[in-house]
Amino acid sequence: MDTSFNKSTGWSLIIGSALAIGTMALHPAGGNLEHIIQVSIPLKIAHTLAIFSLPFILFGFYGLKIALSGRWRLSVLAFIITSFGLIAAMLAALFNGLVLPSFLESYYNPTGSESTELRTVVNYGFVINKMLDYVFIVALCVSVFLNSVLMIIHHNSFKYLGYFGIFIFFMTVVSFTLGLEFTSLINFRIFVLSVAAWILFTGRALLKHNK
Repeated sequence: MDTSFNKSTGWSLIIGSALAIGTMALHPAGGNLEHIIQVSIPLKIAHTLAIFSLPFILFGFYGLKIALSGRWRLSVLAFIITSFGLIAAMLAALFNGLVLPSFLESYYNPTGSESTELRTVVNYGFVINKMLDYVFIVALCVSVFLNSVLMIIHHNSFKYLGYFGIFIFFMTVVSFTLGLEFTSLINFRIFVLSVAAWILFTGRALLKHNK
């Protein structure tokens, strides 16, 4: 594969992971409807960064798919799963980080009679966002696992990343089994930062990959 392509996709992963880390650093804590309106600006900035990071990450995973392509083409499956997860992440960021605060700024009135109905609509949106988050988490976990297995089997230079990715996968599975709430901000932040670290180091590895 063209070395320049490795470099472009490697840098894309690095940029995407940096933007994802920035998103988690800027993301304000959740709260009631009044609090969401108060933090609407940092909320919008954080989720705009999140959406902006996704094309970089997807392009980087496309380069990883090619770098790890082997006899069974499992890297293609991993790329498709990644795409589903990133689409879910885009929708979650759009609805929860951009649509929701704009909607509340237009319609929320703490003394109005519509408050109860509005809270019901917002709670429905929270449930949708939670399900999208879980699609993202599961898809990224499976993708990281598949890519990590391929790294261990086919590429000595990627092996340490393979073991790191499998560690992330099993820690996530154990956490799910123990009933950890992954959609709470702190747990979601830990998950995203862990995967972002794996993506960052994978980008660095692609920069040096000469297949």
